[in-house]
Amino acid sequence: MTEPAHLAAASANAVTAESPGGMRRIATASFIGTAIEFYDYYIYGTAAALVLNEAFFPELSRTAGTLATLSTFAIGFAARPIGAAVFGHYGDRVGRKTVLVVSLLMMGLSTGLIGLLPGYATLGVWAPILLVLLRVVQGLGLGGEWGGAALLAVEHAPKKKRGLYAAAPQMGSPVGYFAATVTFLLMSSVLDEGAFESWGWRIPFLLSFVLVAVGLAIRLKISETPAFAKVVEERGTTKAPLVEAFRRHPKEMLLGAGMITVVYVMFYTAATYCMTYTTGTLEIPKNDMLGLTLVAVVVLGVSTFLVARWSDRVGRRKLIIAGATC
Repeated sequence: MTEPAHLAAASANAVTAESPGGMRRIATASFIGTAIEFYDYYIYGTAAALVLNEAFFPELSRTAGTLATLSTFAIGFAARPIGAAVFGHYGDRVGRKTVLVVSLLMMGLSTGLIGLLPGYATLGVWAPILLVLLRVVQGLGLGGEWGGAALLAVEHAPKKKRGLYAAAPQMGSPVGYFAATVTFLLMSSVLDEGAFESWGWRIPFLLSFVLVAVGLAIRLKISETPAFAKVVEERGTTKAPLVEAFRRHPKEMLLGAGMITVVYVMFYTAATYCMTYTTGTLEIPKNDMLGLTLVAVVVLGVSTFLVARWSDRVGRRKLIIAGATC
C-alpha cells in the first residue's frame, strides 16, 4: 500500500518528536487540548448542579428539576462510548491528529452554544430539547478526545517514560476542572444571586469559544504519531478497527472498560452529585463547596503526576489495583 503524503510527512517528523524538545511539544499539545475539553465538560456538570434546573426546567419542582438536569448530564455519558467507538474507528483509519481536531471543535462549539441557548422562558419546551442535543454533541466529542489524546502522547513517548507522558492528557482533567470551578467561583462571588442565575452562569460557557481557538492553533501544528504512520506503511489500515480489536483482544478491551468505569462512577459522584446534595439538601453555601472542590482538584492533579511517574518504575497493574481498592 502506498503511504499517503501526510503520513509520509508524519514519519519524517517522528524523529524530531522523539527529541526532548519535540516530546515536550507533543505532551503540551495533548495536555492543553484535553484541559480545554474537560473544562467544557466540567462547567456543564457544575452548572447542572447549581443553576440549570432554574433556567431550563422552571415548571418542575426543585427536586424534579434537579433530577431532570442531572439526567441531561447523564445523557453526555451515554454518548461518550459512542464517540469513543466512532472516533476510535476513524482514528485508526485516518490518523489521531484529524480526529483530535474534529473532537475539539465539536466539544468547544457545543459548549459555547449552550451559553447562548435561551432558557425555558423564551423557547419553552424547545430549550431543554436543544440542551440535550448539545449535551449529546459534548459527549461524542469528549468520547473521541480522551483516547485520542492519550494515544498522541503514548505513541510518541520513549518506552521507559510512557507512564509519565500518558499523564499529560490525564493532567488536563484536573486542570480543566480547576479552571471551570474557579470561573464559577468568580461569577458567583462578584454577582448577586439573581444576576448569577440570570446570565452569570453563561460566561464560563462563552469562554469556550476563545479556548477552542487556542486549542486548534496548537493541535494543527502537531504531527501524526509515528506508531500510526508505521502501521499504515507496513500493513495499511483495516476497514473495521473496532471489530478487529474486540476479535483479537476481547479480554483487554473489557478490562480497560471495567477499570475506567470504577474511576468515573466515583469521580462524578463526588464532583457533581455531591455538589447538588451539599448545596441543596445540606444548604452549604455554594462558594464554600466550590472552594473545597479546588482543594480536591489540586490533590487530584498532584497525585496523577506522581503515580504516573511511579508507574514507569513499578508497573501499571499494581497501581491500578491499589487505586481501585482505595
